[in-house]
Amino acid sequence: MKKYDGMTDEMLALRYVDGDNRAFDELLARTQEKLFTYIMFVVRDHDVADDVFQETFVKVIVKLQQRQYSDTGKFTFWLTRIAHNVIMDRYRAQRNEHIVEPTQDNDLSNLSGDSILDTYRESEIINEQVLRDVKKMMNNLPAPQREVVYMRFYQQLSFKEIAELTGVSINTALGRMRYAIINLRRMAKEHKIELALTEH
Repeated sequence: MKKYDGMTDEMLALRYVDGDNRAFDELLARTQEKLFTYIMFVVRDHDVADDVFQETFVKVIVKLQQRQYSDTGKFTFWLTRIAHNVIMDRYRAQRNEHIVEPTQDNDLSNLSGDSILDTYRESEIINEQVLRDVKKMMNNLPAPQREVVYMRFYQQLSFKEIAELTGVSINTALGRMRYAIINLRRMAKEHKIELALTEH
């Protein structure tokens, strides 16, 4: 729709709040592919991804109509955060007991020294070859761990951005990455895949 060409996602959201339904259609057209890709990567099941996608947009519509969105210049962040919450609600309902999970608050502060935090700060952990191997095993990770790996290595987000987007502390985001690596290494060993994860 040409009339919306010059508008940002944030402007479209506010137009919809003010009663312009076509602005929402444009917003949906702009964001649906990227959002669905994110959801699909985390849940790994097309039917579940469809459900999560629809539930996310129902919540988006409700929140917009209730004027719970203000233009912060980060509409996509807001949208992804809602999808993340929908996924986590589903995940909590069907948690996999056979995967190494951290303690309840998933905090690294109980580990000695700063070396763990230094290990992950903005460093590239997985090279191109390893990324291909990792992709094959991602399906077996719990959703929160799969999500943080996706955001870090496929969306190139910093741990600060991941923490903000998923509503957890930076330590929790780092902890999820750490447990994802532990699980990936275990799976690699079981399947005799050479997984050269470098921590520097």
